[in-house]
Amino acid sequence: MSRRRRFNYEKPENVTATLKRLLGYVRDRIGAILFVLLLVILSSFLTIYGTRLIEPIINEGIIPLIGQEITTESLTPLIRLLIALAITYLLTIISEYLVGKIMVIVTNNTLNKIRNDLFTKMQKLPISYFDEHTHGELMAHFTSDVGVIREAISDGITSFLYSSITIAGIIIMMLRYSVVMTFVVLLLLGLMLLITTLFGKKSMKNFTVQQEAVASLNGYMEEMMAGQKVIKVFVHEDKTKQEFSTINETARKASTKANIYASIVGPVSNNMSHINYAVCSVLGAYLCIIGKMNVGKLASFLQYTKNISRPLSRITQNFNALISAIAGAERIFKVIDAEEEIDEGKITLVPLKFDLDNSLLEAEKRTGLWAWKKPDGELIRLRGDVRFIDVVFSYDGKKQVLNNVSFYAKPGQKIAFVGATGAGKTTITNLINRFYDIQQGQILYDGIDVREIKKDSLRKSLSFVLQDTHLFTGTVMDNIRYGKLDASDEQCIKAAKLANANEFIEMLPDGYKTVLTGDGANLSQGQRQLLSIARAAVADAPVLVLDEATSSIDTRTEKLIQEGMDNLMAGRTVFVIAHRLSTVRNSNAIIVLDNGEIIERGSHNDLLYQKGQYYKLYTGQFELD
Repeated sequence: MSRRRRFNYEKPENVTATLKRLLGYVRDRIGAILFVLLLVILSSFLTIYGTRLIEPIINEGIIPLIGQEITTESLTPLIRLLIALAITYLLTIISEYLVGKIMVIVTNNTLNKIRNDLFTKMQKLPISYFDEHTHGELMAHFTSDVGVIREAISDGITSFLYSSITIAGIIIMMLRYSVVMTFVVLLLLGLMLLITTLFGKKSMKNFTVQQEAVASLNGYMEEMMAGQKVIKVFVHEDKTKQEFSTINETARKASTKANIYASIVGPVSNNMSHINYAVCSVLGAYLCIIGKMNVGKLASFLQYTKNISRPLSRITQNFNALISAIAGAERIFKVIDAEEEIDEGKITLVPLKFDLDNSLLEAEKRTGLWAWKKPDGELIRLRGDVRFIDVVFSYDGKKQVLNNVSFYAKPGQKIAFVGATGAGKTTITNLINRFYDIQQGQILYDGIDVREIKKDSLRKSLSFVLQDTHLFTGTVMDNIRYGKLDASDEQCIKAAKLANANEFIEMLPDGYKTVLTGDGANLSQGQRQLLSIARAAVADAPVLVLDEATSSIDTRTEKLIQEGMDNLMAGRTVFVIAHRLSTVRNSNAIIVLDNGEIIERGSHNDLLYQKGQYYKLYTGQFELD
């Protein structure tokens, strides 16, 4: 009922390469990054300098006042130092504000490019890629994966720079006060880093698993939400809840493990910093007693001890965000690096203003308006002649779906495919437009191997009406115009009339301007199918493929559209896949498929006369699966 993915429990394959590639997305903002770097250095310096002022404030501003009469003159040194401290922290606030503002711009610019690259890449991927990955999993790249990258870039980069510079500056200042106490601090910090590293490795592994689990969970939820009616019709609510609970539990365990290791780091770091502070307080007090340190220096040193723990804790906290971002980025880059749809075709489709003998074309001749243009400039009239010659095809390279299939469809003919589910009917149409490429044989289109035709040109010459309709958010007119984006309103209305969709459209609240949402949820299945047929009609392609186009339409509606379909099919090569044999009676040829092979071919009357498989289907002696 649902497709399950096995989770990848391995850590990111190449952290350095992924991080380098991720940073490459901010190269065009290098000026802003350098300015941020200067602001971070300034902010770090001001933080260190502000702590440095504690010493003179105590030694020169406070201690001299002890036991003395307080006067304006005696307060002047303290006031001067406090003003300097206030200015220092004010400049720190301004610099941090500018850093935050600039990084918001840099982050959004970076994410915009990542999303553009990801979406653009998905338009270039073959259909097989989308067959192998759920919609929810693909959407997770745009949501959760991009989200963790946002967090890492917006705060992680600046936090790392600030913390690194601050730690280095604090160590230098601490060494000036006391080498012994600095050694103690660094020893305890080293122990803290060791613990952080150990838990960081565990966290890295489990954050990767968490991302995979969330993607699988999103995919399952998307699939179940789309199939709610089916679930309720077959009373599978309990089974669905059990499946969801299993996947949700896997995600919970992965998330729990990842965050347990991440949450351990914070308390350990905080407690180690407290121990550090206490040890330094005792040691510093002893040095003050023996006269090797004064109270002001001790106060500044203890503040440095506390301050060095904060950037170190920020580094450990951002480390988890960084690992999660690298895992998310690696998943995105795997999509971006996925093998694109291969197109080695050189022949293109070009419009003809004149016939090949230089005489003006008649507007009524649809198939004469276009021609195939070879690289050498030779033009071949687009007529709609399609031929399969000994075609062998397999989706997975193991089980053959089509076995030595050969047939022809002359321009203007209507060819129908009949057979049980899995016989290979839809596969044939997928091969005509090169959603997949064949392993053996040839598919000729006007005498040209389809592999020599550029895919966009090939598909432009075809119109499809699929069994599963899909309508986009927008007006009814917009959805019809999707078949030909430059079509006028008049052409769209004419196409709707041709498909007999005009009557119900005009009864909608705003007619052709009625806005459809949720894949046309406010329309019946038959109405959605009629719009799909109208969309194919406005495309006005010479070859038309109807894949169970009337399967979701009631008998009355089917009768209404059949006349329009006959007009639509006039002058075109038409391939029809249908379970309702009444829709294929007037076909020029009916091809009966069984297990990927053609077992019968002929007109309706010829096949009835033969009394073979088609005869049994038509008379009800045998039913299609």
